[in-house]
Amino acid sequence: MLRQLFFGGVISLANIAIHALAMTSVIGVSRAASTRHAERPRLRLVAIMVATVSVLMTFHLAEVGVWSLGYALLDVTPPGADRFYFAFVNYATLGYGDIVPVADWRLLGPMTAMNGVLLFGWSTAVIFDVLWKALQNADEA
Repeated sequence: MLRQLFFGGVISLANIAIHALAMTSVIGVSRAASTRHAERPRLRLVAIMVATVSVLMTFHLAEVGVWSLGYALLDVTPPGADRFYFAFVNYATLGYGDIVPVADWRLLGPMTAMNGVLLFGWSTAVIFDVLWKALQNADEA
């Protein structure tokens, strides 16, 4: 069990580091973009939000890829299973259950889900912050 918690923790921390880089970049760029004067503030707001969510989705896909790589390195999935799909189902807490990890690594599924829930929540908070700041700057302009 400790081995599962250790490797799950390492993969989770790697994803948290990736997400932190994404968050600081998204916040910095969106704040800079929202403070510029725009002739069409609504269009600028749409562009900021589409860009923000697109970048966050891209980073979430990369984080699923990190879990998938971890599953491959640890040989967690049954032979022939699609590791990226398995990682994505766990990360998004969808839980189809059509692929299950080998018994020795069954804690990695819930750890992946816990990591995904935390990072999705963090993304939601950043999306709200970006929208809030963009709206405040639009009102001031």
